[in-house]
Amino acid sequence: MSEDLHMRSRLRLAVAVVAATAVLTGCSATPDDDVLADLGLDGLTGQEIVERLDTSTDSRPLDFTASVREDEVLVGDGSREVAVPLEEGQFYVSIAPYVDTTHECYLHSLATCQGELIEEPVDVWITAADGEVLVDESTTTYANGFVGFWLPEGIEGTIEISQGDLGGTVPFTTTEGSPTCVTTLQLA
Repeated sequence: MSEDLHMRSRLRLAVAVVAATAVLTGCSATPDDDVLADLGLDGLTGQEIVERLDTSTDSRPLDFTASVREDEVLVGDGSREVAVPLEEGQFYVSIAPYVDTTHECYLHSLATCQGELIEEPVDVWITAADGEVLVDESTTTYANGFVGFWLPEGIEGTIEISQGDLGGTVPFTTTEGSPTCVTTLQLA
Protein backbone atom coordinates (compact mmCIF):
# COMPACT_ATOMS: atom_id res chain seq x y z
CA MET A 1 0.00 0.00 0.00
CA SER A 2 1.42 3.37 -0.92
CA GLU A 3 2.16 5.87 1.85
CA ASP A 4 -0.45 8.30 0.40
CA LEU A 5 -3.16 5.63 0.31
CA HIS A 6 -2.26 4.51 3.84
CA MET A 7 -2.57 8.11 5.15
CA ARG A 8 -5.97 8.58 3.45
CA SER A 9 -7.25 5.33 5.02
CA ARG A 10 -6.08 6.44 8.46
CA LEU A 11 -7.69 9.85 7.94
CA ARG A 12 -11.02 8.24 6.94
CA LEU A 13 -10.85 5.99 9.99
CA ALA A 14 -10.19 8.98 12.26
CA VAL A 15 -13.11 10.90 10.74
CA ALA A 16 -15.38 7.88 11.22
CA VAL A 17 -14.34 7.55 14.88
CA VAL A 18 -14.95 11.26 15.52
CA ALA A 19 -18.35 11.10 13.78
CA ALA A 20 -19.39 8.01 15.73
CA THR A 21 -18.30 9.64 18.99
CA ALA A 22 -20.30 12.76 18.17
CA VAL A 23 -23.41 10.70 17.42
CA LEU A 24 -23.08 8.69 20.62
CA THR A 25 -22.38 11.77 22.72
CA GLY A 26 -25.41 13.53 21.26
CA CYS A 27 -27.64 10.66 22.37
CA SER A 28 -26.23 10.26 25.85
CA ALA A 29 -27.21 12.06 29.02
CA THR A 30 -25.55 15.36 29.82
CA PRO A 31 -23.53 15.76 33.02
CA ASP A 32 -26.41 17.88 34.36
CA ASP A 33 -28.84 15.03 33.80
CA ASP A 34 -26.39 12.70 35.54
CA VAL A 35 -26.31 14.90 38.67
CA LEU A 36 -30.09 14.96 38.91
CA ALA A 37 -30.40 11.24 38.08
CA ASP A 38 -27.77 10.32 40.68
CA LEU A 39 -29.79 12.22 43.29
CA GLY A 40 -33.16 10.80 42.20
CA LEU A 41 -34.34 14.18 40.90
CA ASP A 42 -34.26 13.66 37.14
CA GLY A 43 -37.43 14.60 35.28
CA LEU A 44 -38.60 16.97 38.04
CA THR A 45 -39.34 20.66 37.54
CA GLY A 46 -37.54 23.24 39.64
CA GLN A 47 -40.62 23.62 41.84
CA GLU A 48 -40.87 19.87 42.35
CA ILE A 49 -37.19 19.66 43.34
CA VAL A 50 -37.59 22.50 45.86
CA GLU A 51 -40.71 20.97 47.40
CA ARG A 52 -39.28 17.44 47.53
CA LEU A 53 -36.05 18.55 49.21
CA ASP A 54 -37.54 21.13 51.59
CA THR A 55 -40.14 18.64 52.85
CA SER A 56 -37.70 15.72 53.02
CA THR A 57 -37.59 13.97 56.39
CA ASP A 58 -33.88 13.18 55.96
CA SER A 59 -31.61 14.65 58.66
CA ARG A 60 -29.62 17.71 57.66
CA PRO A 61 -27.02 18.14 56.33
CA LEU A 62 -27.70 16.07 53.23
CA ASP A 63 -24.73 14.65 51.29
CA PHE A 64 -25.19 17.04 48.34
CA THR A 65 -25.86 20.74 47.79
CA ALA A 66 -29.11 22.42 46.81
CA SER A 67 -30.09 26.05 47.20
CA VAL A 68 -33.07 28.12 46.11
CA ARG A 69 -32.36 31.32 44.18
CA GLU A 70 -34.96 33.79 42.95
CA ASP A 71 -35.25 32.12 39.53
CA GLU A 72 -33.56 28.72 39.85
CA VAL A 73 -32.60 25.92 42.18
CA LEU A 74 -28.93 24.89 42.14
CA VAL A 75 -28.24 21.21 42.77
CA GLY A 76 -24.76 19.73 43.03
CA ASP A 77 -22.87 16.64 44.08
CA GLY A 78 -19.62 18.31 45.11
CA SER A 79 -17.99 18.20 41.69
CA ARG A 80 -20.86 19.06 39.35
CA GLU A 81 -23.70 21.55 39.71
CA VAL A 82 -26.83 22.12 37.66
CA ALA A 83 -29.24 25.06 37.65
CA VAL A 84 -32.88 24.08 37.20
CA PRO A 85 -35.15 27.04 36.36
CA LEU A 86 -38.13 27.94 38.51
CA GLU A 87 -41.47 28.93 37.05
CA GLU A 88 -41.54 32.58 36.06
CA GLY A 89 -43.75 34.79 38.21
CA GLN A 90 -43.27 32.62 41.32
CA PHE A 91 -40.86 33.25 44.22
CA TYR A 92 -40.13 30.66 46.92
CA VAL A 93 -39.85 31.89 50.50
CA SER A 94 -38.83 29.37 53.16
CA ILE A 95 -39.37 30.46 56.76
CA ALA A 96 -37.89 29.02 59.96
CA PRO A 97 -39.75 30.50 62.93
CA TYR A 98 -37.85 30.17 66.18
CA VAL A 99 -38.16 30.71 69.92
CA ASP A 100 -34.54 30.51 71.15
CA THR A 101 -32.13 29.59 68.34
CA THR A 102 -31.74 30.66 64.73
CA HIS A 103 -29.05 31.02 62.07
CA GLU A 104 -28.19 33.60 59.41
CA CYS A 105 -29.50 32.74 55.98
CA TYR A 106 -30.14 34.56 52.72
CA LEU A 107 -30.47 31.89 50.01
CA HIS A 108 -32.26 28.87 51.44
CA SER A 109 -30.12 25.74 51.44
CA LEU A 110 -32.38 22.76 50.97
CA ALA A 111 -29.52 20.47 52.01
CA THR A 112 -28.08 22.15 55.11
CA CYS A 113 -30.48 24.69 56.66
CA GLN A 114 -31.93 23.43 59.93
CA GLY A 115 -34.46 25.43 61.94
CA GLU A 116 -35.27 25.10 65.63
CA LEU A 117 -38.95 24.10 65.49
CA ILE A 118 -39.07 20.63 63.96
CA GLU A 119 -42.46 19.27 62.89
CA GLU A 120 -44.30 21.80 65.05
CA PRO A 121 -47.82 23.11 64.31
CA VAL A 122 -47.93 26.82 63.36
CA ASP A 123 -50.45 29.28 61.95
CA VAL A 124 -49.17 31.35 59.02
CA TRP A 125 -50.50 34.58 57.51
CA ILE A 126 -48.68 36.20 54.63
CA THR A 127 -50.09 39.52 53.49
CA ALA A 128 -49.02 41.75 50.61
CA ALA A 129 -48.47 45.47 51.28
CA ASP A 130 -51.77 46.25 49.51
CA GLY A 131 -53.62 44.11 52.08
CA GLU A 132 -54.13 41.04 49.88
CA VAL A 133 -53.94 37.87 51.97
CA LEU A 134 -51.62 35.45 50.16
CA VAL A 135 -51.47 32.70 52.80
CA ASP A 136 -53.80 31.97 55.72
CA GLU A 137 -53.27 28.43 56.93
CA SER A 138 -52.43 26.15 59.79
CA THR A 139 -49.52 23.91 58.89
CA THR A 140 -46.63 21.98 60.39
CA THR A 141 -42.98 22.90 60.05
CA TYR A 142 -40.95 20.38 58.07
CA ALA A 143 -38.27 18.10 59.53
CA ASN A 144 -35.78 20.86 58.71
CA GLY A 145 -37.74 23.38 60.83
CA PHE A 146 -38.98 25.43 57.87
CA VAL A 147 -42.26 26.06 56.07
CA GLY A 148 -42.15 27.20 52.46
CA PHE A 149 -44.53 29.08 50.22
CA TRP A 150 -44.66 30.04 46.54
CA LEU A 151 -45.50 33.74 46.39
CA PRO A 152 -45.94 36.13 43.46
CA GLU A 153 -42.80 37.90 42.24
CA GLY A 154 -42.38 41.63 42.70
CA ILE A 155 -44.25 42.23 45.94
CA GLU A 156 -43.57 43.11 49.54
CA GLY A 157 -45.55 42.53 52.68
CA THR A 158 -45.49 40.82 56.07
CA ILE A 159 -45.21 37.27 57.34
CA GLU A 160 -46.92 36.52 60.63
CA ILE A 161 -46.57 33.17 62.38
CA SER A 162 -48.08 32.09 65.68
CA GLN A 163 -47.93 29.00 67.83
CA GLY A 164 -50.24 29.01 70.83
CA ASP A 165 -49.65 32.24 72.77
CA LEU A 166 -46.41 32.98 70.89
CA GLY A 167 -46.19 34.96 67.70
CA GLY A 168 -44.02 37.14 65.52
CA THR A 169 -44.06 39.23 62.35
CA VAL A 170 -41.36 40.12 59.82
CA PRO A 171 -41.38 41.99 56.51
CA PHE A 172 -40.59 40.23 53.22
CA THR A 173 -40.01 41.08 49.58
CA THR A 174 -40.04 38.97 46.42
CA THR A 175 -38.25 41.45 44.18
CA GLU A 176 -34.99 40.82 42.34
CA GLY A 177 -32.23 40.01 44.84
CA SER A 178 -34.62 39.25 47.71
CA PRO A 179 -33.82 36.45 50.16
CA THR A 180 -35.42 33.04 49.77
CA CYS A 181 -34.66 32.20 53.41
CA VAL A 182 -36.30 33.91 56.40
CA THR A 183 -34.77 33.01 59.76
CA THR A 184 -35.55 36.25 61.64
CA LEU A 185 -39.10 35.51 62.75
CA GLN A 186 -38.95 34.97 66.50
CA LEU A 187 -41.99 33.67 68.31
CA ALA A 188 -42.26 35.63 71.58
